[in-house]
Amino acid sequence: MTPLPPGSTIGILGGGQLGRMSALAAARLGYRCHVYAPEADSPGMQVAAARTVAPYEDAAALAGFAAAVDVVTFEFENVPAATLDILAPLVPCRPGVESLRIGQDRVLEKRFCESAGLAVAPWRLVESREDLASAIAALGLPAVLKTTRLGYDGRGQAVLRSTADLDAAWARLAPRPLVLEAFVPFEREISAIAARGADGTLVTFDATENRHARHILDISIAPAPVPQAVADAARAHVAALAESLGLVGLLALEMFLLPDGRLLANEMAPRPHNSGHWTMDACLCGQFEMHVRAVAGLPLPEPGRHHDAVMKNLVGPESFAAWPALAAMPAVALHLYGKAEVREGRKLGHATHLLAPGTVSKAQDPGRFAPV
Repeated sequence: MTPLPPGSTIGILGGGQLGRMSALAAARLGYRCHVYAPEADSPGMQVAAARTVAPYEDAAALAGFAAAVDVVTFEFENVPAATLDILAPLVPCRPGVESLRIGQDRVLEKRFCESAGLAVAPWRLVESREDLASAIAALGLPAVLKTTRLGYDGRGQAVLRSTADLDAAWARLAPRPLVLEAFVPFEREISAIAARGADGTLVTFDATENRHARHILDISIAPAPVPQAVADAARAHVAALAESLGLVGLLALEMFLLPDGRLLANEMAPRPHNSGHWTMDACLCGQFEMHVRAVAGLPLPEPGRHHDAVMKNLVGPESFAAWPALAAMPAVALHLYGKAEVREGRKLGHATHLLAPGTVSKAQDPGRFAPV
């Protein structure tokens, strides 16, 4: 594939912070970005060279968008697959519709992971209230009931600890069908990110430990303070998925680390990922530049991590209130997303504390280095 020349336009479906940071990375490489989203004042729109404000189902607007760009990507996987079905005959879409379909459906995702040889937590498809009873009989309690689509940051799921929890969870969760997952007594959650080019070149970032607060990612620690064999396995798992997908772009994989050292695949995302934000400042080539490079057909270098890092999400309103203090802290890189409304549970920015190489592995609790 011949790389897109500087001055080409990359179309981004979705106007959130991932689109914003992708557009900023593209600009550094000489590309323009055209953001397509239903919301006019979204973070991505604020830094885009061109904008289309229209529903994802608007075929005429999508045709105009396709004519104005040289390649299309997406910044989150809840873009309707039908949108890429309209765009794909008109302009290259990377990654393609198959990556999107799998990434937005938990059932397809679990089956795909299993087909690629990755272990997942025991699970059952739940299409009816009777299915739920049968699934609980098979998997036991506690368990986690999840929507198959449109779930993120703790939304679209319920922990079932006793049979008294079933009716309320069944009534609340939609759309259906649902998925019941056995409760996994994991030691920690880790993730890994792979980038794959059109020529098959594949690189991976260091595995990262993720800690959550109120079901939202709170901090990411890089490199993950785990045995080297576990870190290597995490990178091999995400690489295997990227190869199996034939993906051109970025793929993130969240995994559960069990006490015996095994990894269970939890969720995948064919796009830049919150747990990879640390790479922007701690690597020579961060996840957003790597994504743009893959989509544009540029060479994919090794990430070149030069610092350990602890990234903290700034979630409204509590942690976001610390941004002035963070802006004054040495060795802390502050990124704010330009969102006008500060509300409970909303991701408004992140801060990354850069640490000397080897700091994480020597620290008793690397989480204490999180910017506050």
